[in-house]
Amino acid sequence: MTIPNLISLLRMGLIPLFIIAVLDGRPGRALAVFVIAGLSDALDGFIARFWNQRSALGAYLDPMADKLLLTSAYVVLAIPGLSAGASVPVWVTVLVITRDVVIVGVALMLYLAQGVSRFPPSGISKVNTAVQIAAIGLVLLSGLQPALELPALAACFLVALLTVASGVDYIRLANRMASPD
Repeated sequence: MTIPNLISLLRMGLIPLFIIAVLDGRPGRALAVFVIAGLSDALDGFIARFWNQRSALGAYLDPMADKLLLTSAYVVLAIPGLSAGASVPVWVTVLVITRDVVIVGVALMLYLAQGVSRFPPSGISKVNTAVQIAAIGLVLLSGLQPALELPALAACFLVALLTVASGVDYIRLANRMASPD
């Protein structure tokens, strides 16, 4: 158990605190927990690289912690009237979750059918994740500053566009990986 893995577990432990803050109508607290989780993600990555504490467990634990936090945020912030400020449109949440499920399914099929064990994120996928995080931040900030509701909603629409583009890119990549050379 490395320090980065412990930090990833801590990030998973922050998820219930984030959800409780949203449910209690405390967007400032929810935003603080979300920011702390984001900083912990940067910290565990830095420690893993700088002090060479990469591990097989960490290769799964870190992205799992990230996906659990983002999925939880999209689900809880899509419940109409639950949070102050903007809400994530339900259909955007459905797109985000569907894309992740499809990617996991395709990666599993590639592994089972062809033994492909590495399915690295594409460039558009990395941009998509960054925009997803920013959109959640804006949605939470709109609970503190109502003038940010429109930019938060615009960010959600951008998330939808990038989510679809990223999903198509992954399918294209999977087809290339599955076809014989």
